[in-house]
Amino acid sequence: MLFPECTPNEKRKNLRVALKTGKLLQFPGSWSPLISMAIEKQNFDGIYISGSVISNDLGYPDIGMTTLSEVAQRGRQIARTSILPTIIDIDTGFGEPMNVTRSVQEMIEMGLAGCHIEDQMNPKRCGHLDGKSIIGQEEMLRKVKAAVHGKKLDKNFFIIARTDARATEGLDKAIERAKAYVDAGAECIFIEALENEKEFELFRKAISAPLLVNMTEFGKSKLFTYNQLSNLGYNIVIYPVTAFRLAMKASIDGLLEIKNKGTQEEILGKMQHRKDLYSLTKYEDYNEFDQDIFNFKLKN
Repeated sequence: MLFPECTPNEKRKNLRVALKTGKLLQFPGSWSPLISMAIEKQNFDGIYISGSVISNDLGYPDIGMTTLSEVAQRGRQIARTSILPTIIDIDTGFGEPMNVTRSVQEMIEMGLAGCHIEDQMNPKRCGHLDGKSIIGQEEMLRKVKAAVHGKKLDKNFFIIARTDARATEGLDKAIERAKAYVDAGAECIFIEALENEKEFELFRKAISAPLLVNMTEFGKSKLFTYNQLSNLGYNIVIYPVTAFRLAMKASIDGLLEIKNKGTQEEILGKMQHRKDLYSLTKYEDYNEFDQDIFNFKLKN
């Protein structure tokens, strides 16, 4: 209720157990505690928190404007409301290697199950845009090692290294970097913006560690189905912006309806009903504490 009956450490252990099954794990993106509760209710495997969505929700473009404290606090709020493990995007680690260690420690304390750090150079940008710049391989290796050092607070915290090298250095160099990141201690590789099925196949064959794939809309990668990704041998698939894009489109359409017609009467059927919201937030369960909390009936 107030907190799920599953500790952060248990969530981290559960993630590792799930990865060992060989099943492709689905992690939809969440930017809100309530969305994370909805993801759990739909029986997904985990929750993903996109750095891009946090930036956008704060009114910024995805160029590394957010701070460690902003991301960590939002991460805690989202992870707290679900028994599912939550993976969070910490962009470039909020600074140099020492900052990366602290960032990982903060995420552990905030109840996250894992995080990924990328090899872009600040100011960073969405991984599916052109014109990205990446740091040198040796510099990224220092960051990966710093992230691994930070997980001493909890050995089950999951460290993922993301490489954006495909767009700037080509597939072979991206594979070389990924192998080096694994050797430095990364437990999973997030390869960004592969362009076709052949590249997905080649990358999977080259890397022995678990692989995370990004199925973001309007990007460079084809939107593969669950079965296609599973057959390709990938381990985690994220849908980082899907719910956010759906919510923004529906919200703007609703605002235009009110502006143009002066009422929302005709779009009630597109809204979540009050009773469904109350069910999701477990309104009745809180009545155990105070009989005056849920002493009403809702209209259908």
